[in-house]
Amino acid sequence: MYLENMKTAMARPVMESKRVQIYLAMLLTDAVILFGSFVLSGGIYRNEWPLQFAVAMAWAVLPIFIVIAVYQRCYSIRALDEVRFAIGQVALALVITAMLCTVMIFYAKAATDFSRVMLSLALVLTFLGIGVSRTVMRAILRKRYGPTMSSILLVLDGGPQVDVPGAEVVKTNAFDIAGARADPRALDKIGRLIRGADRVVVSCKTEARAEWATLLRSAGVRGEVLSPVVQELGAIAIGRVDGNASLVVSSGPLALHARLFKRALDLVITVPALLLLSPILLLVALLIKLEDGGPVFFVQPRMGQHNCLFKMLKFRSMRVDKGDHEGARSTSRSDDRITKIGRFIRKTSIDELPQLINVLRSEMSLVGPRPHALGSHAGDKLFWEVDSEYWQRHSLKPGLTGLAQVRGHRGATETESHLVDRLGADLEYIRNWSLWGDIKILFATVRVVVHPNAY
Repeated sequence: MYLENMKTAMARPVMESKRVQIYLAMLLTDAVILFGSFVLSGGIYRNEWPLQFAVAMAWAVLPIFIVIAVYQRCYSIRALDEVRFAIGQVALALVITAMLCTVMIFYAKAATDFSRVMLSLALVLTFLGIGVSRTVMRAILRKRYGPTMSSILLVLDGGPQVDVPGAEVVKTNAFDIAGARADPRALDKIGRLIRGADRVVVSCKTEARAEWATLLRSAGVRGEVLSPVVQELGAIAIGRVDGNASLVVSSGPLALHARLFKRALDLVITVPALLLLSPILLLVALLIKLEDGGPVFFVQPRMGQHNCLFKMLKFRSMRVDKGDHEGARSTSRSDDRITKIGRFIRKTSIDELPQLINVLRSEMSLVGPRPHALGSHAGDKLFWEVDSEYWQRHSLKPGLTGLAQVRGHRGATETESHLVDRLGADLEYIRNWSLWGDIKILFATVRVVVHPNAY
């Protein structure tokens, strides 16, 4: 076993050398694509042959792009492993290149010597060409080298079992960690096994963690020691407090710029929507009032951001004497509490429209985890009794729609799995929030406004 592991360890420098070769090939390919894009855009826009002007522009832009691309990690292990990251960084590098070129043209007063239209067209063609090349390259690398181009070593030393895709696995029967620092030969044996690894992950017993941490630091590798305590607390980083190490267990709300963008999106859509939908809102309010004379709105306390309660508005769809303010009973398909107009507005999701007022008040957002009634049950348990991570969904404002809804997780939570599915989607949304993601969810919501589970 030790000899097999040593053969793998000896192959790591070869892998690193191959990565360098791949980076150089990527860089040269990018340069060729950029040159070809300028020549093509010159032919399309200026229809001049030969294309000395286009080639001159390419020579001027190429060094700027290459420097920015290197800085943006377009040639990195992560760029080899993740196509989306690779293409995103290339796009960012091209945008910065375009901005710098525009500034340089302005200050050099060379507008007559440069064509901004041709520059823009060439950069768009470059992006498309590099995007295709990165996608093809990732497919080839995955087929030849597996899920990752990183050299990952997983050391199992009596700790929890873990699975790291693409990792080499070494069990501690290959060497003895106990007293290794006092024995240069034992230390050499371990050092040779982990030498050259891009990342070493150790799963060991509690008493061995300090020893492994010291050994990894001295080995000069990126080392990680698994800790059930860290897992239990859900730590996301390490901090320092007065010289003492601390576990960062939460990252707080979105960054200020992200919150501003999200709020701006809410207002840009909500204000016009309330104005355009006001005839429908007034008509529904009138029909509700005419049916049984009861209040138009159903006002219910729901849990919002920061685990704080707020009063959520809905058009009343149930009989006044059978309203369920705690939400203890999930609505069923043939629920006897629902009024005639109520059945229609629930099926078409019109009953949710008053929540645009909640969005205007900043109590809700257009997109986010749906707020649940306090007494809601999944099976025989309250929602928060099903999964301990339930409360994490309140780290963002609740939404009028959300990732769970567009995936079809609507209607009654008859079993615990129904809640688990929704919670998983909500937490995924929070982890991966982006403004573009909100926009996609809003468009996807149009398809599920009328849904078989909306009753």
